Amino acid sequence: MQTRFFWKLGLTYLLLLCAVLLALDIHAAGVLHDDYLRAGFEQLEALMRLAESRPPRLEDVAEVRAWAAWMARSGARVTVIAFDGRVLADSAHDPATMENHATRPEIQQAVTTGKGRSVRHSETVNQDMLYLAARHQPSEGPPLVLRLASPLSRIEEAQAAIRRRLLATSLVMLLLAGGASLLFSRAFSQRVERLKQFSRRVAIGDFRPLRIEPGGDELTELARALNETAVRLDQTIRSLVEERNRSAAILRSMVEGVAVISPDQRIVFCNEVFCRAIGVQEGLCVNRPLLELVRQSDLVAAVQQAFARGESVSTEIQVGTVNPRIFGVNATPVRAAGDDLHGAVLVLHDITQLRRLERARRDFVANVSHELKTPLTAIQGFAETLLGGALEDAENGRRFLEIIRNHAARLGRVTDDLLKLSQAEAGKLELEFRAVTVEEVIETCVETTRLKIADKDIALTVDCPPGLPCVMGDTRRLQEVLQNLLDNAVQYTPPGGRIAVQATAGDRQIAITVADTGIGIPKAEQERIFERFYRVDAARSREAGGTGLGLSIARHLVEAHGGRIEIESDVGRGSTFKVVLPAGRFH
Repeated sequence: MQTRFFWKLGLTYLLLLCAVLLALDIHAAGVLHDDYLRAGFEQLEALMRLAESRPPRLEDVAEVRAWAAWMARSGARVTVIAFDGRVLADSAHDPATMENHATRPEIQQAVTTGKGRSVRHSETVNQDMLYLAARHQPSEGPPLVLRLASPLSRIEEAQAAIRRRLLATSLVMLLLAGGASLLFSRAFSQRVERLKQFSRRVAIGDFRPLRIEPGGDELTELARALNETAVRLDQTIRSLVEERNRSAAILRSMVEGVAVISPDQRIVFCNEVFCRAIGVQEGLCVNRPLLELVRQSDLVAAVQQAFARGESVSTEIQVGTVNPRIFGVNATPVRAAGDDLHGAVLVLHDITQLRRLERARRDFVANVSHELKTPLTAIQGFAETLLGGALEDAENGRRFLEIIRNHAARLGRVTDDLLKLSQAEAGKLELEFRAVTVEEVIETCVETTRLKIADKDIALTVDCPPGLPCVMGDTRRLQEVLQNLLDNAVQYTPPGGRIAVQATAGDRQIAITVADTGIGIPKAEQERIFERFYRVDAARSREAGGTGLGLSIARHLVEAHGGRIEIESDVGRGSTFKVVLPAGRFH
């Protein structure tokens, strides 16, 4: 760009300078030509006055020719011509051989007006001449015409000399002015090039100021204006970048999935939560069509309805089959300044836990109602039977009272478990932490379990290596957890099965495992076994007097100790429950 601009500007100056010098030369040549012609005619006028002051005697031909020769000493050609055009005498040629001059323009003018002049080619002497003719009336005889002529070659020679000097001067001026114009063009193009480079730097985000050159021309003012523009643009871009980064950080840190959809239904922006929700890697979402990434038709329909209606659309979708997740979808159109749709914001709220809690609440109410209604109905029925006359029947009356007592005890267990679960969930369960050995927790529970399996033909093995680290916890509560796991293992293990209790030490943690060869738990139900009142085999649980709250209480108790419960189970092959607790010191 710099080279092209330099040559364009420099050649423009040179062409303009050449045009000015050429016009000046042409004008000067014309002026000089006119001046030399005027000077030549003035010289001939002076000679004509001299000739008229001393005219010859026309009757003496020798005297006329002598007079013509005398006048020719001035350098002019002298011709004496009669009114009828005959040449009487000529200083440069024999008049006898000369043709009639009546048709010569200067002769005609002199005959008509008294004087005549012309610039023409002379056929007699074969050169361009200046002619001045004047009518002369001698004292005796007819009038005649005196003509003086000067060669134009002398004028042309003088004019050529002047033009040569003018041309030399013009060439010198052209060289000097051309060099100056090229230097000026180069400096000017370099300044323009610096402005262009500065604009390119600004375009790529380099806002360093441009050096201001001394001077006060328009380019200097332009450079100052560009510097001010760059400073303001830098401030604006910094503000926009900070605002964008802040907005992006807020959106990326949100627990909701957020995506910005363009009017052509492409994903312009999305956070990691949104990508996880639709099951796509984060870097593969941006600038991709929504239909290409999302397989939930309800989600796509919500976006399309938001664009079509121009208002917010809300719905729910379910993602996944093995571990389904439920999302609340809110698609809100975004309008530009001209009230045109600029896009839409799609927000996904993970309401899986909320729906799970709602389902658990409904199940809890139904289960509590069922658990309380059955013993209350039995108590009420047998009490009415006793009041109706069964008290007199000693044998049946006693049996009815035992049934009422058993159902009342069951109500008591449900009430106690509900109270215990409520305290655990509220964090109000009182725990007495102390250093507890693993053997102390396992031994008591295993002895109790051995009594329960004495008549069921179930093998129980214990693997508790000595020297395991202590556990900081409440002995009674930890025994309650382990006893619940062992009771469930006994309850759901058929005769001839096995139950194994094992304690191991890991990386600053203790794991107590209860494995059985019972009926097992289906994969789909393993997530729900820790819910309140949930039973894998409800009939067997009720026959054994279970409340369905044991595992839920056990999980809360373990979490209160800073641990966790893990489960692995296959239907028909048994289940393995692992209680992981943080280890204390070795003993």
